[in-house]
Amino acid sequence: MNDALYALELDGSEPLSATAVKAVAALCDRTEDGAGHPVVALHVTGAPAGGWADGLDVMLVTKWERALRRLERLPAATVAVARGDCGGTALEAFLAADVRVAFPDTRLLLPRDTTATWPGMAGYRLVQLAGAARIRRAVLFGRTIEAAEALALGIADELTDDPAATLAAVTELVAELSGKEVAIRRQLLFDAATTGFEDALGAHLAACDRALRQVAGAAGEAS
Repeated sequence: MNDALYALELDGSEPLSATAVKAVAALCDRTEDGAGHPVVALHVTGAPAGGWADGLDVMLVTKWERALRRLERLPAATVAVARGDCGGTALEAFLAADVRVAFPDTRLLLPRDTTATWPGMAGYRLVQLAGAARIRRAVLFGRTIEAAEALALGIADELTDDPAATLAAVTELVAELSGKEVAIRRQLLFDAATTGFEDALGAHLAACDRALRQVAGAAGEAS
């Protein structure tokens, strides 16, 4: 494994469990505590079978959603690589990444039972990425999203049989960047979709001031 990566594998065919929550939390711990590891890699595959929600409770689901939100805010670039059928925890982690790469055989599946699709935050993230109109049938009825469609909708950024090359390219792209600053830019990006200009201006100006202070500090150290 590239020493510039922290990696985690998630199997969406496994029911959501405390073990999955702890695995994501541990990955976040390593990333937040580490230095010189600008990229986090998630390898996801598998979709849950019928009855996957048996034994779940809302407390565990809440812990899982909080772990994903922490993953989504890491001071590092995150890359998710999906292969085969992806649903459940695999799909949810995939959608939380900065860069989403899929093998050509990938299919994204929203879990459903006899009454409806699962109302977790995967539906929210799909709408944020693709728009409500274009993702309506998947969110409401559980229609499968094939790899080519995921690419066309912006849910996947790239289809490839060689994800290692993509991981290497992303690692090179962010090698000189500050993970903390990447996290700030990501939050500004998230806020842009829901915040009016006047409300967003303050946060952007604060980030600009922070960047200018860093430039001035670097110039002072160099002189």
